[in-house]
Amino acid sequence: MTKKENRYHNFKSGFIAITGAPNAGKSTLLNRMLGEKISITSKKPQTTRNRILGIVHRKNAQLIFIDTPGVHRTNQVFNAKIVEEALSAIGDVDIVLVMVDVSKPDPDSETFLVEKLSDRKTPVILVLNKIDLVKKHNILSFINQWSNAYPFKAIVPISAKHGTQVEKLMAEMETVLPKGPPLFPEDALTDVPEKFIAAEMIREKVFRQTGQEIPYATAITIDSFKEPKEGLVKISAVIHVERDSQKGIIIGKKGSKLKKIGEEARKEIERMVGTKVFLKLFVRVQKNWSKDTKAIRRFGY
Repeated sequence: MTKKENRYHNFKSGFIAITGAPNAGKSTLLNRMLGEKISITSKKPQTTRNRILGIVHRKNAQLIFIDTPGVHRTNQVFNAKIVEEALSAIGDVDIVLVMVDVSKPDPDSETFLVEKLSDRKTPVILVLNKIDLVKKHNILSFINQWSNAYPFKAIVPISAKHGTQVEKLMAEMETVLPKGPPLFPEDALTDVPEKFIAAEMIREKVFRQTGQEIPYATAITIDSFKEPKEGLVKISAVIHVERDSQKGIIIGKKGSKLKKIGEEARKEIERMVGTKVFLKLFVRVQKNWSKDTKAIRRFGY
């Protein structure tokens, strides 16, 4: 046995899908485990639209997470595409994490997801999130309820926001992962480019700065992403909306809303790239893009 083979003799590695109803805290958990922000978050459901891959390096294991969009029943074209993306991740992994928000359960979406898992042999771990918001006896009630609903490999109550029992969850996953060498280099954090994460950070600020309808009518494209010259990254991005009225709301009075979105996104992107960023934002109307399959594909969904 070579030195390298001996090093990885008891090593484990594999893919883990983080699934659950919208707003269960999947992206918050991924960012917590990574110790870095690569997946955007907000209090609005369906913030995550794409599969985001994040890699956690441990002493004897490499955990490769896929953060998926929220799973729910839907008849809308765009939302159906998002749910399809989430469900497709389940078939390609070694472990499935099912996250439940115990403070605001979504029985319809959760039952829908468990139904989709019923014919699979992949180990499934149930994660009861946001335990900091409920009483202990309610958590025990959830454990009893879910124990009878599906043969989970384990049920782990956590608070992704505060990090409570997240280490226990990772240790539990490590015991289930198959043996194998690392699949990514030791310094890899994700497989998505900075350009993609920058677009997501802009979209997050739109989610956080606008009302109910606006976030879901927006898509972000990066027109240019110029690598640092003299310590400055230059980015030009477009916020696409579906109606003229939405464009007005995002721009705001005398451009105040767009300026706020730009300032907050720029700070996040600067933390990511580690240097100063010049961010220029434009707003364009793409009529009813979320109902247009060609436009949905063009925007990367």
